[in-house]
Amino acid sequence: MSAVQQPLRVLTIALGAFGACWAAPLSASAQAQAAGDWIVDARLRYESVSQDGLNDADALTLRTRFGYETRAFNGFKFLGEVEGVAQLTDDFNDTVNGNSGFATVPDPETFELNRLQVTWAGEHGRRVVAGRQRVVLNNARFVGNAGFRQNEQTFDALRVEARPFEHAAFTYVYIDNIRRIFGDDSAQGEWDSDSHIVQADLDLPVGRLSAYGLLLDFQNAPAQSSQTYGLRWSNEWQAGAFRPRVTLEAATQSDYRGNSAGFDLGYQHGELAVRRDRWTVSLGGERLEGDDVRGFSTPLATLHAFQGWADVFLATPPDGVRDLYAGVSYATLPWPAQQPVVFTVVAHDFTDDSGGADFGSEFDASARFTLNERVSLEARAAMFEGEDPRFADRTKIWFAVEYRL
Repeated sequence: MSAVQQPLRVLTIALGAFGACWAAPLSASAQAQAAGDWIVDARLRYESVSQDGLNDADALTLRTRFGYETRAFNGFKFLGEVEGVAQLTDDFNDTVNGNSGFATVPDPETFELNRLQVTWAGEHGRRVVAGRQRVVLNNARFVGNAGFRQNEQTFDALRVEARPFEHAAFTYVYIDNIRRIFGDDSAQGEWDSDSHIVQADLDLPVGRLSAYGLLLDFQNAPAQSSQTYGLRWSNEWQAGAFRPRVTLEAATQSDYRGNSAGFDLGYQHGELAVRRDRWTVSLGGERLEGDDVRGFSTPLATLHAFQGWADVFLATPPDGVRDLYAGVSYATLPWPAQQPVVFTVVAHDFTDDSGGADFGSEFDASARFTLNERVSLEARAAMFEGEDPRFADRTKIWFAVEYRL
């Protein structure tokens, strides 16, 4: 099945179900009357990787997206978007170019249909999105678009949302196919899926409580199939000049369908962040269990955002991983274009899931400058020092300029 046929198949199935689901579209006064929106999004980025045992990588890549979303008509919107990644240098291992002697920068050259979707919106928070789409749930720890990489992860999926009560929301996602960051030339670039995700969110006086279940079945990657059930609670409040935020999350994971392995693993995360004026200080810990054969996995996550930007633990070790971290962020007074410059530093300490074996430590830093409403600059660095021979020392540096219409 071609790259275009697959999302069209999902579109056809979903469109046939719209009338049976909810018949009443938004009122005419609620329809968007403006013309459709053009999508132009480009990012030029230099990434340098120095890793023990490999040649240094120097990657200069350009990612561009171009698309269009129509205005709403009787509750419906249509969106189409193509994406291309060009390599301006080739001194790195992009996972498919054969440069295995170099450190990895997983930004292969590609040109593909990134999104092709139809959205229907109705009253009471009812919304259906069908086709190739971006899916990000919660903080993207379990399901995300891997937006840091040049080739975005998108899903051939059907997403249904509803808000039957003022403080309650429900989401269901059926995933038929995952277009991963590795591109069409990679054996791991596309996963055939028969997966279901459900989530219920409840807004309480003491914060938001989310309950979720991920039933993931991948025909051509059965070792990644699993079922995960979890709870997430987060609350933010005002305490004088301070604004604390607490997040707690726990999940359990076991084998599912095509995965022949037997396992039962857990996940725990807790974070306290306190903001005052332009400063934010955070302290947290995340634990992904292992049973000495495999570790707790999040195959659909935006992985770069977690456990350090050096990407050492994209796959959880068999003995699990524990990440204790502390960070500080400072936003300057608005400058220029009425936007602050944001500086962030984070320190990590990694061990196995019991805390008994030292894996290493990492220091991350970034600065993001918004020049105007369309152009922004970012610089970031990650320095990992390993204490276990499985995890090599590495330093990564990025410089990027982004343009959005």
